[in-house]
Amino acid sequence: MLGPGRLDRVERGGNVVVVDVEDSVRVVIAEDSVLLREGLTRLLTDRGHEVVAGVGDGEALLKTVADLAGAGTPPDVVVADVRMPPTHTDEGVRAALRLRRDHPGIGVLVLSQYVEEQYATELLAGSTRGIGYLLKDRVAEVREFVDAVVRVARGGTALDPEVVAQLLSRSRKQDALAHLTPREREVLGLMAEGRTNSAIARQLVVSDGAVEKHVSNIFLKLGLTPSDGDHRRVLAVLTHLDS
Repeated sequence: MLGPGRLDRVERGGNVVVVDVEDSVRVVIAEDSVLLREGLTRLLTDRGHEVVAGVGDGEALLKTVADLAGAGTPPDVVVADVRMPPTHTDEGVRAALRLRRDHPGIGVLVLSQYVEEQYATELLAGSTRGIGYLLKDRVAEVREFVDAVVRVARGGTALDPEVVAQLLSRSRKQDALAHLTPREREVLGLMAEGRTNSAIARQLVVSDGAVEKHVSNIFLKLGLTPSDGDHRRVLAVLTHLDS
């Protein structure tokens, strides 16, 4: 297996080209649109990942993952649409919640056409390890999408900025969030996407030290102590979920 940032040769359209690939992850895709499902498969396989199954509804997703896990070859991550047959309402997110309960070691990345606040809240209400919620428009940004899939597969978190914005707007702890500066809010949004301090520094064109200072200030203002460990990064953007 190649390490991050290594080059590999991949066949595309009969031609062998050199591409940059991450450590390969095993993916199950649940999307009822065959065109989109095949498109997601191509995006991931072109970057060296393995799509072990593609299904079109929630029940098939649950059965496929159960069969793979039973055979000792579970996927690292599931990418699932929120709305799938038969009613196209919440079958996808319900299946995602079942997977979180029955297979907590498998990452779950949910795709949605719009921000479904109720579904996002349900998914994030428990453990935030290996969870993601992205809008489908984000798929067009190929590198960001693939990075999110890998991050969730590795136990990280990937939240769409629009999801974070809407959830924060409904925060029940606006007093604490109101103390954040505009720059700290910007850093908080990037943290919610699962970005590291170095990645945030590159995005904002500032030093790593400046980002570390902002992050420390965010933790302090939101009352998150060092005893919370690394999980503070997620707690910082989910403060509003505390009751």
